[in-house]
Amino acid sequence: MAAEPDSQTLASAIDELTRRGFTESLAVVGNELRAAKTQKAFRPDEVVIREVRRFEGVSDPDDMSVVYAIEADGGLRGTLVDAYGVYSDPAVSAFVSQVPMRRSP
Repeated sequence: MAAEPDSQTLASAIDELTRRGFTESLAVVGNELRAAKTQKAFRPDEVVIREVRRFEGVSDPDDMSVVYAIEADGGLRGTLVDAYGVYSDPAVSAFVSQVPMRRSP
């Protein structure tokens, strides 16, 4: 599920995705994906990744991140952000490795 580096900034990409309806901030807690506002939790089989964007720091190549645009059962849509490469969160990597990638129609 590799993504090419994006020319936008992470903040502008999240703003764009929010305008497109990915409004919930998501985090991996244990082996579930949790929505910050609603506190709804989802298993990997209850979500799909709609888009992946990778970012590299302008001044520091070690400053890399990835944002996942995710849609959950029931229509909840949000973003999950992680570091990219050696600094990635193992829990996030384990979770997203179980989630299918299906681009929005």
